[in-house]
Amino acid sequence: MMDPQALGALAGTHSLLLQLVEDLPARDTNRCFDPQLPSAGWLLGRAVYLELHLLRGVVMQDDDLAARVRHLFDDELRPPADTEALLPPQDHLLNWAAEVFDQHLIWLANPGRLPSHPLLENSWLIWHLAQRHALLYERLLALRTARSADERSEHLVGEVLQARPARVESVRIEQGHYRVGAREGAVMHHEAPAQIVELHAYRICRHPVSNAEYLSFMLDDGYRHDDWWDLPGREWRDACQASAPWQWRRDTAGHWYGCGTNGAMDLHADDPVSGLTAHEARAYAAWASARIDGLAGAVPQHEYQWEVAARIGEIESIGRSWEWCANSFHVYPDYQAPTDPQLAPCASPGDAVTLRGACLHTQPVLRRSTFRLCAPPQQRTLFAGTRLVLPPGKAAWEQLPS
Repeated sequence: MMDPQALGALAGTHSLLLQLVEDLPARDTNRCFDPQLPSAGWLLGRAVYLELHLLRGVVMQDDDLAARVRHLFDDELRPPADTEALLPPQDHLLNWAAEVFDQHLIWLANPGRLPSHPLLENSWLIWHLAQRHALLYERLLALRTARSADERSEHLVGEVLQARPARVESVRIEQGHYRVGAREGAVMHHEAPAQIVELHAYRICRHPVSNAEYLSFMLDDGYRHDDWWDLPGREWRDACQASAPWQWRRDTAGHWYGCGTNGAMDLHADDPVSGLTAHEARAYAAWASARIDGLAGAVPQHEYQWEVAARIGEIESIGRSWEWCANSFHVYPDYQAPTDPQLAPCASPGDAVTLRGACLHTQPVLRRSTFRLCAPPQQRTLFAGTRLVLPPGKAAWEQLPS
C-alpha cells in the first residue's frame, strides 16, 4: 500500500503545475521571458517526462512514451535550442499532462497495478516525484515573475522602500563536531549520507539580508565599486549591466518596487531580499564587512554553518528566500550516486554553488534543514538572497570581568 500522504503530495504538485500553465494566455505557454528560464510548456513537459521515464520506463520497463519525447525534455536545466517551437499548443499540452498524471496516480494508488520495484518501497518514488515537481513549480513561478517584469507597468509605489543600516544581531555557534545531511527517509540522493563535520566557532546573523539593507548597498554605489566584486563577479556584472536585484524596477518617481508572480508590488523593508546571484551575495558581504560597524570579516555562510544553526533553532526568517552559501556544490563522502541519472536533481555545471533554506513558494515536501539546492553563480531567477557569518569573537565566558 502506498503512503496516502505521498500520493496527496504528488497529486497536489500535479494540480499546481497544471493550474499555472492553464492560467497563462495560450500565446505565452511556449514563450521564453528570460534567458535563464525555459517556457512554461517545457517545464510542464519536463514534469511529465520525468514520470514517464521513471515510472513507466524504469519501474514498468516500458520506455516507449518516454523515448518519444526524450529529445525535448531529457535535460534537467533547460531544453535544446529551438525546442519551444516544437512543443504542442497549450490545450494539447494540458490534456497530455493531465492524462498521464491521472493514469499514474491510479496505478500508484491501487496495489497490484505496478510490478515490485525497489524505487516503490516505502513510497520513495512518489515522494521523489513530488519533490522534483515542487522544484519545477518554483521555476514556473519564476517564469511568471519574468513575464510580469517584461510587461509595461504603471505601478506607483505606496510604501517607499527606505535604506537601513545592516543589522548586526548574530549568535555564536561554538566549535565542535556536528551532524549534517539526512539519515534516512524520502530525501534526495545528494542529502545523504549523514556526516559528522568539525566546525570552528563562528557567529551567524539571525536574519537574512533584508530589502532595506540591500538598498543601502545599492545607494552606496555598491554595483559600481570594483572593490566589492571578485573577478567573476565583475565580469558578470559588466556583461549584464546589473544594478539591482533581478525583479526590482523603478516607478516614475524613481522609487523601487518588485515584480511578483501576479504583477507589480511594493517592496517591504524587512522582507529578505530576493533575486540575487551568488556574485551579488558575495559583493554585498564584502561591502558590509568594510562599511558596517559590527560586521567586520563578514562573508556569506557556508552551507554547514547554515544547517547547524537552523537545526538547533538559532536563526530566524528561514524559508522566505533561498540563501546563497559560500561553498561550491559537492557530494558528501560515501555518496551513492543513483543508478539512473534522472534521479539526480541537482544537475548543474561544475561551478555550481549551494543554496539552503527555501522561499515563500517552496512546497512543504522540500522544507527541511538537510535539503540542498544548487545553481550556477550567475542564476538570478531562484528567489534567492543571502545571510552573513562573522568571526566568532569572544565566547561569553571569555568576556566575564576578572
